[in-house]
Amino acid sequence: MKRLILAAMLATGLAGAAGTALADDALKAAIAGEHRSAANKARDAARHPYETLTFFGIKPNMTVVELAPGGGWYTEILAPYLRQNGKLIAAGQAFVPEKRGGMALKQKFEATPAVYDKVVPAVFEPPATYQIAAPNSVDMVLTFRNLHNWVGNGEEALKNTFKEIHKVLKPGGVLGVVDHRLPASMTQDAKASSGYVHEAWVIKTIEGAGFKLAAKSEINANPKDTANHEKGVWTLPPVLSNKDKDREKYMAIGESDRMTLKFVKQ
Repeated sequence: MKRLILAAMLATGLAGAAGTALADDALKAAIAGEHRSAANKARDAARHPYETLTFFGIKPNMTVVELAPGGGWYTEILAPYLRQNGKLIAAGQAFVPEKRGGMALKQKFEATPAVYDKVVPAVFEPPATYQIAAPNSVDMVLTFRNLHNWVGNGEEALKNTFKEIHKVLKPGGVLGVVDHRLPASMTQDAKASSGYVHEAWVIKTIEGAGFKLAAKSEINANPKDTANHEKGVWTLPPVLSNKDKDREKYMAIGESDRMTLKFVKQ
């Protein structure tokens, strides 16, 4: 009997290890996919998609929400990765025709159905509309460099945004956050107009909505970034809002210093 139990444990362990290896290979394949634009691939060295998503604990059989996907930089990776065994919900305002940008992301999806045909659109427009997913139905919610845009809605509205996110996650579900990090020694204004926010404040705000910080990583850190720029974070690449003025200086700094935070639903 003991031998049978041991054999079963070993088999389970090997199967688990194999599953992890396959998941990693699938993620690498999605990142290397030919459907991704050359411009987006060029930013992999700054955005670290493999390391970031692995840190959050993503698996190919999960139901994942990407909040405010914008032009779809991370969507290009998440869609094929989750297509076969999981589900990707793209929650933003790009699917609302009357909103700025119109149906741009929807058109991107329609142009490459072999990659995006199973992506589920949803409406996420803080602080007013949260048609994300059914309560307790999602394994993971991800937001990349969006939180600073929600700060101007006010601290209570921001906390409510995270309460709405909390609702759709399963118990123990993961919220992954990446955003521009303001040094603790610098003052954060009420609207985070520089695009940078204090890491400690972000953690306190999200934990106040029912989450618990599980881990944080320096995957997306950049010690060259002082966060003290004429036009905020947009002074740096890829935006380079000063255009050719001091271009070499800002290119040498690179993209922003960013926090990478993993929370779990309590």
